[in-house]
Amino acid sequence: MKSWFKTLAATCAVIPFAQCALVPGGNIAYAAEPAPAAAQPATTDADPALWVMKDEDTTIYLFGTVHVLKPGLSWFDEAVKTAFDQSDQLMLEIVMPEDQMEVANIMMPLAIDRSGKTLSSRLDAQQLAAYQAAMASVGLPAAQFDTFEPWFPAITLSVLPLTKLGYDPEQGAEKRLTTFAKAAEKPVAGLETLPEQLGFFDDLPETQQVAFLNAVVKNLDKLGPQLDKMVALWAKGDPDGLAVAMNESLAATPELAKTLLWDRNARWADQLKARMDKPGTVFVAVGAGHLAGDHSVQDYLKERGLTVTRVDY
Repeated sequence: MKSWFKTLAATCAVIPFAQCALVPGGNIAYAAEPAPAAAQPATTDADPALWVMKDEDTTIYLFGTVHVLKPGLSWFDEAVKTAFDQSDQLMLEIVMPEDQMEVANIMMPLAIDRSGKTLSSRLDAQQLAAYQAAMASVGLPAAQFDTFEPWFPAITLSVLPLTKLGYDPEQGAEKRLTTFAKAAEKPVAGLETLPEQLGFFDDLPETQQVAFLNAVVKNLDKLGPQLDKMVALWAKGDPDGLAVAMNESLAATPELAKTLLWDRNARWADQLKARMDKPGTVFVAVGAGHLAGDHSVQDYLKERGLTVTRVDY
């Protein structure tokens, strides 16, 4: 169960769609916004890790992100901004649709359990009571989620409390990079599609989905400290520390690590290797967990004969 919880915290560093959750009816649901602070938070310098690979006419930067952040972190500067400004294109894990209904139309058919089996019937009495209490704590009626597969309320329940903890999806690295790219009229592309990312959870066996949900419920109060730790490691450019905090916890559930990280990293390495055959400069921004530890994107790129170096700044 502990490993599932750490996997949950890791979704904020590896799964962009975890920026938002949908309530039945297709609306984007966020927890209540934090009360406005009396003054703007002090700016804290952050220097996340950045890598580069290049040949005669192609340069690809690799930048690790966290999808939700607190205000006050100054990371879009120095080498990161220089690399972005020099790039012709921004490439993300996915390009999130701006239309909420488009997201809903993609997510809902996958989230609803077509077998007719209810979520409550999958939980024993103690698990059900704990789940209902957790949902009530974030202002959601558990009964409205009874027709959904367990992964959907697990993601929803894990994301909604984050704004109460000071995290803001609008501050997330992808969100800000997309805004900067549009302002600079840079094209934005995705390595994957939203249906693909949702499918990673939807395809999990029922027993794993239920274990995921129960772990979210049990450890909900620990989500903030775990994410705080990961963001601190990200901000100081410590991929090795991030690997210990996140990737090694995924190793305890190798089937999930393979689905969420390793297989995707290998596919992305193939895509990036193919992109090296075309001229230009690309700024690639993916969840920081994909660029940390064993089986990272860099590892797979090296297997494919490409040289990836850390940018020193």
